[in-house]
Amino acid sequence: MSAEAEGRAAAERFRSQQNLGVQPLGDLVAIIEQATGIDVAILDADQDQHGLMMRDPQRDAVFIGVACTRNPMRQRSTLAHELGHVLFADVTDSTAGGWSHRSPEEIRADAFARHLLIPIEGLRQFLGERGSLTQSVLSETVQRFLVSPKIAAIALYQAEYIDDATKQEWLSLTTPQLATRFGWSDQYRALQDESARRRAPQRLLARAVRAYAEGALSIQAIATLRGITRQEAETELREAGVVPCERPVVWADPTELPDVEVDLAALDEALNTPDHTPEPPDTTTRERE
Repeated sequence: MSAEAEGRAAAERFRSQQNLGVQPLGDLVAIIEQATGIDVAILDADQDQHGLMMRDPQRDAVFIGVACTRNPMRQRSTLAHELGHVLFADVTDSTAGGWSHRSPEEIRADAFARHLLIPIEGLRQFLGERGSLTQSVLSETVQRFLVSPKIAAIALYQAEYIDDATKQEWLSLTTPQLATRFGWSDQYRALQDESARRRAPQRLLARAVRAYAEGALSIQAIATLRGITRQEAETELREAGVVPCERPVVWADPTELPDVEVDLAALDEALNTPDHTPEPPDTTTRERE
């Protein structure tokens, strides 16, 4: 089976197991965390860093991290790509080789991401029977499934809606171009604002909030975890009814304290011992000047 076929089969299997049907997916971070129990974070990173998957074999724990970006479609495809690596238990270095030589694991993860985000059957249900397609239909597809024009063009080609020449032409288009031309630039800016914000793993943040409510964690720790100010974190938690509990200080009753015997003999001996032996007085008669 080819890497493309493996990726498609895994994407269809994941959708089936999670009862996702063939409709567009909403919040990918929440879907991944709820479906797999994996912690996912949106992090500040260098411009050329898109995403990573880390596995701890000793604890059998997996973590997915993707970069904050003003390119929401790329962030979604990166999330889906890293999920593919998790499901296939890939352990190779995804940065090795670069784009000029994509390993079979990377090609398979690319295929998984594409078929997860825009399944062929879902695309056919959305478009139905259509003749020659224009860029307005490409824009509708990008807006509907929240994928890049490149991914949408490949899916349209695989679903036999467009020919190879049209696919090659549309591969060079960008989401901002389509959003501006076809009137959904406001929605795209909202998507950009969301993808550019840091986001902590939900389970980790939930545990932190519980610890704060129990008085075991500072508000600054919550603010740092979320990438917001201390005041913003405190205001948000207070409005949600989350305030640290005050633990009363319980003092012991003196009558309940145990008797303690202290031997002060050594202390008395030390206090009665002079610090130094005084020097004898000088009896030498001094001459008058």
